[in-house]
This record gives sequence, C-alpha cells and structure tokens, in this order.
Amino acid sequence: MKEILAKLLNHEHLTREEMKNILIGITHSEFPNEQITALLTCLQMRGVSVDELLGFRDGVLETGVSAILDCDRYIDVVGTGGDRKNTFNISTTACFVIAGAGYKVAKHGNYAATSVSGASNVIQHHGIKFTDDIDRLNRSLNEAGIVYLHAQLFAKAMKFVGPIRKALQFPTIFNLLGPIVNPSQPKCQLLGVANLDQMRLYHQVYQKLGIDYGIVNSIDGYDEISLTGDFKVTTNSYERIFRPQDLGFDIAKPEELVGGATEEEAAQIFDSVLENRALPAQKNIVLANAAFGIQVLEKGQKSVEECVEIARESIDSGSALRTFRKFVELNS
Repeated sequence: MKEILAKLLNHEHLTREEMKNILIGITHSEFPNEQITALLTCLQMRGVSVDELLGFRDGVLETGVSAILDCDRYIDVVGTGGDRKNTFNISTTACFVIAGAGYKVAKHGNYAATSVSGASNVIQHHGIKFTDDIDRLNRSLNEAGIVYLHAQLFAKAMKFVGPIRKALQFPTIFNLLGPIVNPSQPKCQLLGVANLDQMRLYHQVYQKLGIDYGIVNSIDGYDEISLTGDFKVTTNSYERIFRPQDLGFDIAKPEELVGGATEEEAAQIFDSVLENRALPAQKNIVLANAAFGIQVLEKGQKSVEECVEIARESIDSGSALRTFRKFVELNS
C-alpha cells in the first residue's frame, strides 16, 4: 500500500489488476483504516479512471456471492443515486413494467442512501424476503420474469469499508460501483446518472465490458429520465438529447416526482403506477424509463416511440401489475 499511495501522490494511475488486488486485500484486512482512507481520498481528489473502477468491480465480484441465472438476456435498470431529489422508485417500477411486457429483468438494488425509499425499501415493504438462494432466484426469473438481488447479500466487500465511508462523509469510488456489480452480470443495462461526467465514465466502462447499454441523464440533475426538461441518452449506437415532447409527453413538475416523506408514501406511488391510477406525470416518467430499457433489450432495433407503446400496453393491460403480484407470491 505504501507504493500504491506513492503512485497516487505522484498523480499516476493504477492498473485494473492493482485495483483488484487492493480490493481483495481490503477484504482480507491487510491494510489499516488510515491507509484505506488515504487511498479513497486520493482517488476522489484526482478522479477515478475507467480501469481503476473496473479493477474494484473485479474485486467486488470475485470476493462476493455470484448469481448465475438460467437466462442469457435480461436487463438491470438502476440509478447511481445521490442526486438528492428524493424521487419515487422510478427505476424499480420501470423494471416491473419491462417484465410485464414479456422481457426478463434482474434488478440489483439496496436500501436508500439519500432518499426516503430505495429499491430494497419498497420491495421489502411489500413483504418480500431477500435471498441469495439460486434456485429461488431462478424460479422468480422463470415464472415472474423478474428477480430481485439485494446488494448486501452479494457484495461482501462493502462491509469492510462501511465505517470508513460513513466517517468520510463524501462520495468515494464505492459510490460508483453499485450500478456495475450486479452479481448476475447482465448483458443489458439502463443506467441513470446525475451528471455528464458520470455519463462519460460509464460509457467507457460499458464499452470495455462489451454489454448493451443505455445511459440517461436529465439535464437539470436527475439520475433518471424525469421529463422535467431535456434529457440526454447515450447507447451503443447513438448519443442524443431528447425533449419530453419528442416522446409525446408533457413536461413534468418536480413536485410530481417526489417519493413522499415516508416509505409508506413511496410504496403507495409505486402501487398506483402499476395499478394504472397514478398521476399522468408519474405514469409517463415510468413509461419513458421503461421504454429506453426495452430499446436496450431490443439492441436498438425498435424506435423509442415503439418502446413507449410496449411499456404503455404493459401497464394498461394489467400485465405489469400481474407480474408484480406473481413476484410477491414467489418471494414472500
């Protein structure tokens, strides 16, 4: 670690292999907290490179629990978090809309960090019991079309740095890892990022990983498609700025996205969308995010407008709600 820190202080970048070995060393308690703190601080001040992020990803996956699913093509829809907008569970709701449309989904998530309700909060609120039992996970994927992977059961490395991250009180490289350490390693992902710097970073990460991806950012700072204004989308095949009107949607008001003050309120919004009784803006926001996820799954062969209609049919026909009820039945 002394040599590693000397490199960082000299503004050098670390290799993917070096970063992987550091992460494994952290899980073996090879370094004192002071050195880990120095490492994380140096990386944050300088900015993390693609290979550095991928190295830590390799280490997290190697030291964690894997989830080998009986399906070759499925998607994860996730946001980086940290936009401090306290939106309702847009990505999680979109996952059930995508599954309701007949696609496979492996949603990876955790409890909320900066909002009232994270993916694990709203899932658990409905009586779901988290598991890493591969047979149960595959049954959920096969019979409901969707499986939920609670991050804390799989990424064992995170508990070794939890107290340090809490004490530092600023974002570190670990905040960037969440979206790319899904233990099932999906070949498709829709990622929401809070700024364009993150979009550029993950664009390069996904290119190195060789997966089909869409990265979205609302220009006014949401880490998802908020429909509150223009938003940017980067995929394997295009990079474009959209307006809500381009998809046939009205501009949403920020207050229409808020997830409420309690987990109960957030869960009520989640339910209302799937039950097709939500505010028009809430439904439209989920449709927009689900549509770009569907486009990723379709390898860009369908237009976004077509994908919006596929997502709309999932809600309007009741298929998304039936999918969620089957998921609850299998996982409670």
